[in-house]
Amino acid sequence: MAGVRGCPQAGTGQRALAELLLEFSRAQYRAKDGGGGGAGSSTKVERVEKRCLELFGRDYCYSLIQNVNGEICGHYPRQIVFLEYESTDRERNMFESTVQVSKLQDLISRSKMARCRGRFVCPVILYKGKHVCRSATLAGWGELYGRTGYNYIFSGGSDDAWADTEDLSEEDSAFRNADSQLFDKVRGHDIKLLRYLSIRYICDLMVENKKVKFGLNVTSSEKVDKAQRYADFTLLSIPYPGCEFFKEYKDRDYRAEGLVFNWKQDYVDAPLSIPVSLTRSLNIDWSEYQSWDLVQQTQNYLKLLISLINGDDDSGLLVHCISGWDRTPLFVALLRLSLWADGLIHASLEPAEILYLTVAYDWFLFGHMLVDRLSKGEEIFFFCFNFLKHITSEEFSAVKLQRRKSLLPGFTVEEICMLKQRDRGSTTSLSSDFSLVLESSPGAAGSFTSEAVELMPAGAQTQAAWKKSRTSSPQMVLWSRTPQSEDRSPCQEAKSSSSSSSNHSDTFLRVGSSPLEVPKPRLVPVAGRKSRLEEVRSAFLATYSSTIGLKAVPSSPSGALGGLLEQFARGVGLRGSGSTL
Repeated sequence: MAGVRGCPQAGTGQRALAELLLEFSRAQYRAKDGGGGGAGSSTKVERVEKRCLELFGRDYCYSLIQNVNGEICGHYPRQIVFLEYESTDRERNMFESTVQVSKLQDLISRSKMARCRGRFVCPVILYKGKHVCRSATLAGWGELYGRTGYNYIFSGGSDDAWADTEDLSEEDSAFRNADSQLFDKVRGHDIKLLRYLSIRYICDLMVENKKVKFGLNVTSSEKVDKAQRYADFTLLSIPYPGCEFFKEYKDRDYRAEGLVFNWKQDYVDAPLSIPVSLTRSLNIDWSEYQSWDLVQQTQNYLKLLISLINGDDDSGLLVHCISGWDRTPLFVALLRLSLWADGLIHASLEPAEILYLTVAYDWFLFGHMLVDRLSKGEEIFFFCFNFLKHITSEEFSAVKLQRRKSLLPGFTVEEICMLKQRDRGSTTSLSSDFSLVLESSPGAAGSFTSEAVELMPAGAQTQAAWKKSRTSSPQMVLWSRTPQSEDRSPCQEAKSSSSSSSNHSDTFLRVGSSPLEVPKPRLVPVAGRKSRLEEVRSAFLATYSSTIGLKAVPSSPSGALGGLLEQFARGVGLRGSGSTL
């Protein structure tokens, strides 16, 4: 794993997306062969991987976790991006890693055995210095013993996942004799990785407590760990239908309204469980979750994730389902796109570029089995991007404005907050044309309670100055200038984003930056959240219909083909219809 500077700009228009979707629909990504479709496929996948690094590099300095031949995980990217901090062009020219790369690599190698299919806890989004991670659920004893035995036999009697030479005899004894010792060791490494990444919240999307196949517990989950090893984390059981349910979505002409999951099925035994303290600010009646249709359920779960990552603490979150390649990328992608639409992450990316990055990285390179899902009509991938029309309103925004008013003729508060700074690397000079002075106050966990903003010219006498003020939130920063104007209105929270983990012993002060620097209000252009998400959705539908669209409809007699195509066209919004999706 090595530090990497941001890469030059690359084209990511409709043609690149079309090539990506075609490759995606041919074979599942496999790290060991760079794809799954032969030599030509490998070249295309390399272009996808390179483009993802270019797009991440626009706004972040990052390190790479090397997984070249799938040594760590066969269906994770060959180069896994570890986002370290937001960056300017100047900072990318003097990049220095903020993490102990050897320690992170070691933690990952040890912890992979703890999770189903070796899909370890992997950070994929960085927001306000917090990591949003994805993974599979915990491996059960059947998979754990199976994979451990396989590795033990085919490595000549030594398991490279247990690279702890000083107590090899103890591990060997645990493997042979004691379930509890094996689980202690494996899940202990998983917990160490979670703590290293400062993860506090674990959001479990499984509708089962344990996945059972042929009468065996194939997988487990943190919420039913008998030894309560994960008791120090905040566990949220938020059961969400698996990919099989999305066959019904397709069969209903891609209409999710009114589509309610059957919670009375025998295998469904995981109730919704969320600490009350995390739900007070959301104004959602969680006791009604089994009556929600697919739209409302997805909306409410996304609101919950946004409130968790937007809280006042420094804790990140982990989202997982069973294998981590259907429901998990659904919510990771929606969270990424929602925060981007607010201008809070990937601020320099255009709609076509964030769409490409989300499809390529969150879905394709993390092993979603699109070929299999299309063959079964389980269109959870399509649902993800079509669903964007249901999260365009401000209630899904991480920037919750308490009041709206015009501060300048022709400008609303939202539009002023959307204007970008010219000097993005300075904490003392905000803009040569105007300055935003942000003042935030702490609120309930999961809520966003910024209270004030001042707008003034940024001339020599009115240059903004910043100060740190002690509040109940240790990282809250109050921004003000010399008292001059009394006119105030709400804008964006000021909070540090200089560190990606509180567990790092190595610290790095960015040149030209303050550790208390407000997360650069490089907010959305005047187009706004709604139009940005609509543009992403429209671009996806247009490209999807011209590439994968026909694959989404089963083969049928020629006389019925026209009707099926018309059904799909209505479903993706390319044809008018009496009802909307």
